[in-house]
Amino acid sequence: MGQNLSSGNYHEWATAEPSRVMAFHSKSQWEEHYNASKGTDKLMVIDFTATWCGPCRWMEPTIDELSATFADVDFIKIDVDELMNVARQYGVQAMPTFLLMKNGKVVDKVVGAKKDELRNKIEQHSNKSQPYLHSNSYHYAI
Repeated sequence: MGQNLSSGNYHEWATAEPSRVMAFHSKSQWEEHYNASKGTDKLMVIDFTATWCGPCRWMEPTIDELSATFADVDFIKIDVDELMNVARQYGVQAMPTFLLMKNGKVVDKVVGAKKDELRNKIEQHSNKSQPYLHSNSYHYAI
């Protein structure tokens, strides 16, 4: 299947489906995406993470699963060591921190590796009228 495990887009146990999570490595890339998203009602989930953070790595498969499940949600990964100013701008003090944003404003927040809480908040704030990419073992009410 030609999986490229070193790219971070695949897990050893995953199929050949790439992650929908967008990682930003420069402040200008992030600001461009953020500014474009301000005029939309689309939910954006920002995962503030760090390479050295064990709970962050533990949450990666969940984030990939949620991004594959919720087609109407943008999933963003920001490494706090790479974009320290962005993390500071949003008051991130612990990892992982997940900010849920719509129209350029924070609508909710999850601090810590809380899979169920994150899933519930995404369900609560997502545009449920849009289809999911594919179903899996989790069932989401529409």
